[in-house]
Amino acid sequence: MTIEKCILAAITTNPKKITSGMAVFHCDSKAELESYAANLEAILDGIAHALSEELLIIVRH
Repeated sequence: MTIEKCILAAITTNPKKITSGMAVFHCDSKAELESYAANLEAILDGIAHALSEELLIIVRH
């Protein structure tokens, strides 16, 4: 079974941007946000997409 075309995780520096419904990672800085995104891209075999400067999602296409 494979997971395709879905949001696998969200990463944010602003917890008010995301409530629940998926794996959410809260970061303290933009550098930490970018580090989490790079690691999660590799771990989840997905691609990070910036929805804003405070919010990234990891998606598998």
